[in-house]
Amino acid sequence: MFDRVMRGSRDGGLATEKDDEPMVAPTPVQSAPQSSARVRDAAVIGPSIQINGDLRGEEDLVIQGQVHGTIHLAENSLTVGSEGKVFADAYAHTIIVEGKVEGDLYGAERVAIKRSGDVRGNIFSPRVSLEDGGRFKGMIEMDEQEVRKAFGLPASSAAAGAPPVKRPEVADKAPQKPEEKAKTDVAAAK
Repeated sequence: MFDRVMRGSRDGGLATEKDDEPMVAPTPVQSAPQSSARVRDAAVIGPSIQINGDLRGEEDLVIQGQVHGTIHLAENSLTVGSEGKVFADAYAHTIIVEGKVEGDLYGAERVAIKRSGDVRGNIFSPRVSLEDGGRFKGMIEMDEQEVRKAFGLPASSAAAGAPPVKRPEVADKAPQKPEEKAKTDVAAAK
């Protein structure tokens, strides 16, 4: 009734298929292109917007307008766009500056000043980059413990709470004879 043909299977054994059934090639599954950077939508403060005060959020933020005050985005990224002007201290996971900033920048992961960026203030971050053409005037602190303190986080377990390493004392004299040791002990007792 049915004509069968023996064919090799993937696991090396033999499998049977019917001659009259068409063979269908497996369709490759296409996935979205993967990039190394996280792709997330960011809130945008447009060029015509001016904000005075304390700015806090739990999403990425792009500033193309003006912000005066303080910015807190501890778990998210802050981008000061090419039209952005920030007169504030900023705390964020990642800070990218393409515009102008006057204030201290605290980046938990990194701070990057692009070629169009202009920063007047101090930077506290374990990783800092300045592209050719970017402008910066201030101090840079890259010590991870200082950055953690600035964010109000406890020091990392490797450095915090670890007892100081005790080193054996090295005698700077040759061993004493018993009678010399007795003289030293008597002198120390007085």
